[in-house]
Amino acid sequence: MNRVLPAVFVLALSAPALGQTVDGEGAKQLSENLSRYIGSKAIDSGFLKVSVEGDAYKLAVDFKPVVNLLATQHSFKFDFSPYAFLVKPSSNGTWNVSADLSPSGSFEFMGPEGPQSMQFSIKDSKFTGVYDTELAAFTSATHSTAGMTMKTRDTMQRAEVSTGAGTATMNASQAANGGVDFTATQTIADFAETLDFDDPKSGLKFPLTIKSPELSVNATGKGMRTKPFLDLLAFAVANEDEAKLKANQAQLKSLLLAALPLWERIDGSYGFKDVTVESPVGHFGATELGTSFGTDGIAQNGAVNYTIKAAGLTIPQNLVPAWGTALLPTDINLNFGGANIGLDSMAKKAIEAFDLNKNPPLPADFGDQIKADFMAKTPKFVIGHSTMKKGDMEIAMEGEITFPGMKPEANVTIDIAGYDRIVESLHAAAKSEPEAAQYVPVALAIKGFGKTLPDGRIEWVVNGKPDGSVTVNGVMVKPADPVANDEGDDSEEETTP
Repeated sequence: MNRVLPAVFVLALSAPALGQTVDGEGAKQLSENLSRYIGSKAIDSGFLKVSVEGDAYKLAVDFKPVVNLLATQHSFKFDFSPYAFLVKPSSNGTWNVSADLSPSGSFEFMGPEGPQSMQFSIKDSKFTGVYDTELAAFTSATHSTAGMTMKTRDTMQRAEVSTGAGTATMNASQAANGGVDFTATQTIADFAETLDFDDPKSGLKFPLTIKSPELSVNATGKGMRTKPFLDLLAFAVANEDEAKLKANQAQLKSLLLAALPLWERIDGSYGFKDVTVESPVGHFGATELGTSFGTDGIAQNGAVNYTIKAAGLTIPQNLVPAWGTALLPTDINLNFGGANIGLDSMAKKAIEAFDLNKNPPLPADFGDQIKADFMAKTPKFVIGHSTMKKGDMEIAMEGEITFPGMKPEANVTIDIAGYDRIVESLHAAAKSEPEAAQYVPVALAIKGFGKTLPDGRIEWVVNGKPDGSVTVNGVMVKPADPVANDEGDDSEEETTP
């Protein structure tokens, strides 16, 4: 199962590996080459069959052998419609890959809380691409579907997802420092998801309906180590037996080192347009809603970045008091992540140190060593420039948090445009809303710590030290934490600062 379930990706990456003459001997050679990545049992059982069809090879995938295996070994029901795609060799050593299919499937199994199931169906799926064996990647590819539906169910939740037509493209090329650079985009129309939460224990029922006329996905990568990944997959297939794996662990270490840093950089994003959410408490909406993620590979000073964006936010009017609605942001841009993440030396030391003939494979104190190496790089949590806006009112924030001596040290800058408008809104609301009145003195006190900038914004520079002290614009607002007396002497002559 560890090899069969991701077989679609294995075939896409490794199928066009050998042969230029399309004949029976070439089909046999291609089958043998594919077995290196999915195992000879997958070929022998009929899960994958290679045959000649015109001037191309037909790769037919039939999940029936997998279903039969699961039926005899596990309380797991699995069904997936057969499908096939064609691979045609070209004169320059690349392969043209195509598929025209409408896959569907389902599975059921018994989870910790009860039965779970899933059914899906994809309509009119078409794929074409050019695969480069030297890169172990598609240099170009396009994919389209007419629509998709998926239903899932467990003891507490039922969900149904559907989409309209979708298209996707991908391109890849040789990276300057080895590996593969790639870009991928996807656009899907008419996204809809219905969720129905029903917890029998608590009696909580909470239906949700999420809709968007367009969902888009984008990804870029630099230096993806595609060939070393395939080598690791082939090693796993060839060393499935535990004794053989232990005997060949030196080769495994060599392959793992060759795969580093896995990639130089990967960035991805997805976003909805005109998204709406219908719930028992009312209607939520946004003209744009999305998130993005980026990460370096296994590097000496890596970075990880997250972004959450929303524009045109609306919420049910009865969810917050009327005076609060006027202050809620309609546009949000949050950026955060990590920097100085030193994973390269950690990974190499772990690869060098592990021994599969020992239990545990790593020394007992290895975790402490790795932790010390990680902290020696001074990793930090980074708040990139983030904003929340409502008309001409804007809250901005940025800063970083480090952990010297395993205790946090924070340096964060917050500035607000239109702060006086916020205070005025609270004053006006306080005349008729007692709840708003209690926030007026708080808002005034906060303003007292602020510094007015030339453009009229008010700024607060917050510094938190490892000793627990906090200053705002240089003014102490919290002293250092008391220092514990480690000697345990309770005499009155000793005090703690």
